[in-house]
Amino acid sequence: MTAPQPVEITPAPQAGGCSCHEHVEELPELDARLIPHAVRHGAIIGAVNQLPPGAAMALIAPHDPLPLLAQLRSIFGDQLEINYLVEGPEAWKLKLAKRA
Repeated sequence: MTAPQPVEITPAPQAGGCSCHEHVEELPELDARLIPHAVRHGAIIGAVNQLPPGAAMALIAPHDPLPLLAQLRSIFGDQLEINYLVEGPEAWKLKLAKRA
């Protein structure tokens, strides 16, 4: 039996860093392709639930996650803003943002 692969989440840059203004702010990313299918939706919902108001994350999915988006909308309603950043064909990347 192989050990589960860790989920990679890239943290967002912290405020108060250097002042050179040359850094590109990145969203923390959750790559759903690395999460076992049996727990994928639960893990993503949990990650979105942990976002404070006004924060956002990027979700990378192996397909257009329409069933997941329906779940997220039913749970978070208008509190969650969803925008596609990349639409396939290899992966879909979405920005999930909690409204302040």
